[in-house]
Amino acid sequence: MICSYLSNLNFSKSHQLLVNVEEKEQEQESQNVFESSDENCAAVVGKVCENAVPEYDYDKENEMDPFNVPEFAWDIFQYYYQRENQFKVSDYMHKQSTVTHQMRSILVDWMVEIQESFELNHETLYQAVKMTDLFLEKRVVDKRMLQLVGTAALFISSKFDERCPPACEDFLYICDDAYTRDQLLSMERDMLKILQFDLGFPLSYRFLRRYAKTTKLGMETLTLARFILESSLMHYEFVSYKESLMASACLLLALKMKNEGEWGDVHRKYSGYKTEDLEPITLRINDLMVNSGSDPKMSQLVNIKNKYSHEVFFHVTSVPFLPVQTTTTAPNQHVS
Repeated sequence: MICSYLSNLNFSKSHQLLVNVEEKEQEQESQNVFESSDENCAAVVGKVCENAVPEYDYDKENEMDPFNVPEFAWDIFQYYYQRENQFKVSDYMHKQSTVTHQMRSILVDWMVEIQESFELNHETLYQAVKMTDLFLEKRVVDKRMLQLVGTAALFISSKFDERCPPACEDFLYICDDAYTRDQLLSMERDMLKILQFDLGFPLSYRFLRRYAKTTKLGMETLTLARFILESSLMHYEFVSYKESLMASACLLLALKMKNEGEWGDVHRKYSGYKTEDLEPITLRINDLMVNSGSDPKMSQLVNIKNKYSHEVFFHVTSVPFLPVQTTTTAPNQHVS
């Protein structure tokens, strides 16, 4: 029974955190997060570079492996690149009257806890977070309903990706019965209508997995990149960045942290990004990760860190980040 995973968790405390977080931050702060200069980040094409390293073809090398669907893999990711702009999230926080950046961070941290408790796929988590942002972009939500939004997103995403998704009652239980069955089902319908029932959006997690395979990345470094990428989900500052850009930047940061070489031609071939496209956002991610440890609000959100500190994840949280190199302006997230 899926509820057996939850017997030792205190979700009422998580819900209380969402409701009792300090009042709405000023609108100007929300807008400042998204101020950036086009000079800090090169324009990035939304397709991979087929001409880079023409002699290397990962899919050709694995043409006998049906699990990699090598005959379709290139076209599948070309399709994902084309759809990225369709699901790009704009700065929405200034539209919300009671929901804040910190509340969103707490919600994502809680969603990670649920993903672990239900033993859900990582794709389910990433899709649910993306769904939450797309919904909040188009609908003003009272802070008391924010956890319901995240729960509905996980509920939908589970049915979309899981072989045996948790039942409605399981999701009500993890909310400490703060909401009713009718409320959850109503939010599910509302969310699907807002998203126009199109849930096949590109996910940074899938891009990262593709890049790791094509560059034959070691599992420990891949796990470090996954830790960085999953941690970035909590930071509202990155919601407008393309999924492929976030995956590439987090992978580059992991390579730098592990001293495993530079961003080469194979990376460029399968991601479409050059080193100069990635370095500004890579440094920004690094700085935020380092500074989060000394931020009293963010330091309390420990589910991702605890998750990746386990032996099964190679204790990647112990790998030191790069020295902080704070820039005067944020990198441009509105890349083409």
